[in-house]
Amino acid sequence: MPSIKQANDKVKHFVLDTNVLLHNPNALFVFQENNVVIPYPVIEELDKLKRREDDIGRNARACIRHLDRLREAGKLTEGIAWGQVNLGPEAAPSAAANGQTGTIRIDVHEYARPPVIAEDTPDNRIIAVAWHLLNEGVRAVFVSKDLSARIKSDSLGIRTEDFENQKVDAERLYTGYITAETPGELIDEMYRERMISIERLADVLRVEQEGAEPHVRELVPNQFLVMKDIADEAHSGLGRRLADTDHVQPVTAQRKATFGIIARNVQQTMALDLLLDDEVRLVTLLGSAGTGKTLLALAAGMHKVFNEQRYDKLLVARPIMPMGRDIGYLPGDKDEKLTAWMQPIFDNLTYLLSTRGSHMQQAESHSPEQRISKLMADGRLVLEPLTYIRGRSIPHQFMIVDEAQNLTPHEVKTIISRVGEGTKIVLTGDIGQIDNPYLDSASNGLSYTVEKMKGLGLVGHVTLARSERSELASLAAQRL
Repeated sequence: MPSIKQANDKVKHFVLDTNVLLHNPNALFVFQENNVVIPYPVIEELDKLKRREDDIGRNARACIRHLDRLREAGKLTEGIAWGQVNLGPEAAPSAAANGQTGTIRIDVHEYARPPVIAEDTPDNRIIAVAWHLLNEGVRAVFVSKDLSARIKSDSLGIRTEDFENQKVDAERLYTGYITAETPGELIDEMYRERMISIERLADVLRVEQEGAEPHVRELVPNQFLVMKDIADEAHSGLGRRLADTDHVQPVTAQRKATFGIIARNVQQTMALDLLLDDEVRLVTLLGSAGTGKTLLALAAGMHKVFNEQRYDKLLVARPIMPMGRDIGYLPGDKDEKLTAWMQPIFDNLTYLLSTRGSHMQQAESHSPEQRISKLMADGRLVLEPLTYIRGRSIPHQFMIVDEAQNLTPHEVKTIISRVGEGTKIVLTGDIGQIDNPYLDSASNGLSYTVEKMKGLGLVGHVTLARSERSELASLAAQRL
C-alpha cells in the first residue's frame, strides 16, 4: 500500500471511535479542513446498533444516513470532500475560517498491531488505524470518548483527544448571577423606582485586578445581581436584568408560598423568580443533591398548571440512565417498571400534596397517592421517560426534564426542538453526578445548554449552591 503522507503537513487525520459518532452523528463534519478517517470496525459497530430504539440506535442510523449521502458522491474508501456534498441543515457542517473543508474516508484495511494490542477486538483494530497513520508520518489524532481506549492509544504514542467540539469550561460555567458590593443608596433607588439602569451600575460592575486592566462585568438578560451594601452587611438587594432592556428590576421576597414552598435562600428565590415568569420559556437549574432544584421546578409547575391554569398539563420526564441495572431488570410490566423508575418524582409530588396546605386536598382524595393518581388519570399530570418524547410536539405544557446531566448536547437539542407554542421547559440536574459513561461535567447536555443559551431573552439559569434537604444532607454534600 503506498504512503498516504500528504504535501500539506498542516492537515490532521482524525481517527474517530464509534462512541464519538453515537454521541453526535454530526461529528463527521466539525473537523473543518482536516481529514476524518473512520475505521471499518466502526461501521460494523454502527450496523449492530442501528436497530436499537433508543438514542444510541437513532444516532447510529443518522450517522449511516450521512455516510450513505456521501457515498453517492464517490468512493468512501478513497475519501469524499464533504464540502462539495449537499448535506442538509441537520448535519450542521463546520468549515474552516477560509471556507475550506476536509475529507471523510472509510479505512477498510487490516493493519499489523503492536504486541500490546494484539488481541483481536474492535477497540484494538480501531486504534491500529491511528497507529498505522502515525507510522506513515502523517499528523494522526485518535478521538474517543472512551477513557480506556484513550489511555491505550496514548500509551502507544498516538496523539489522543476527547471529542471537544461540544465541551464547555465546567470550572467557569455561567452561574446566572453576579455578586457586587454596592452603595446603599443604589439598593434603595432600585426598590423605590422599581428599576435601575445598567449605566447607573457601571461602577458597581467594574472589577479592578492587580496587574490587569479594569473591566466592567457584563450583566446579560435574565442574569441576577446580588447587591450588598458596602457600609451595612445587613442591607442587601436582589435584581434581575429584564430581557431586551437596559434595566435591572428588583426581585422581592415571596409574599405567599408557591404550592406550599417558600424559598430558603437567595438562589432559590432566583430560581422561583424565573420559574414563575411566563416570558422565560427555558429555565436551567443546576445544583448538587438537596439544593431543591427538582422540588422548586415541580412546585412552580403545579402552581402554574393547577392553580393558575396557565398551561394545559404538567409533563415530567427523566432519561433512563440508572446507577445500577437498567429498567429492563426491574420487576413488573412496563407501567410498574416506570413507576419504580420515576419514584424520585413521586416522592416530591407526595411531599407537595401532603402537608403543604394545598387547595387540592379535597375530601374525596384523602391521600397524596390518590391525588397523584387522579391527576394522572385526568391527563393533567404526565410522567414518562424521555424515550417516548422524541417525535412528539409538546404545546401549552409546563415540561420538566429531571437529571438532564445524563443527556448529550444532541439529545438536549432534540428535546428542546420538540417544544411547541406556549410551552415552558425546565432542565434540572447535578453535573457532579453523571451516570452516562461517555459524558462528564464539561460535555453533558445540561452544561452545554447553560453556556450556549445564556444571555437570550427567553432563557434563564441559576446554579443552586446550598443544600436545604436537611442538616445531615448538607453536611454529607460538603464532606463526603
